[in-house]
Amino acid sequence: MKNLLFMMIICFSCGLLAQSKLTVNIKGLKNNKGQVVVGLYQGEKNFLRKVYFGKVVSISNKEAVVEFDHLPSGEFAISLFHDENGNGKLETGWFGIPKEDYACSNGAKGFMGPPKYSDAKFTINQNKTINIKI
Repeated sequence: MKNLLFMMIICFSCGLLAQSKLTVNIKGLKNNKGQVVVGLYQGEKNFLRKVYFGKVVSISNKEAVVEFDHLPSGEFAISLFHDENGNGKLETGWFGIPKEDYACSNGAKGFMGPPKYSDAKFTINQNKTINIKI
């Protein structure tokens, strides 16, 4: 019984140590109005559908920084937009074309539609910093 308890404590401790921090530096915003809405997605089936973790961050000097703590190892992707009017929604026009600036990790761009997960994905297995230009 002692050995089982000891192994459970070790496994739990290793799980906590395996979690990572992701820092995202967002540059190229055209002004300091509003906020940046950031979605972190885990896995292809969830990309642009189900946010794993979302945050809203303020803008300073046309830049923003967001941090995600305690992330498990795995594949992720980021999508974000500059919510200039602060309503929490990506404004779109005809045919769903965004009116507000947006970007994805790895500079992924869509052609006649949203970006592909395969272009936006990255792997986390330790603390990581990525830069996204909007």
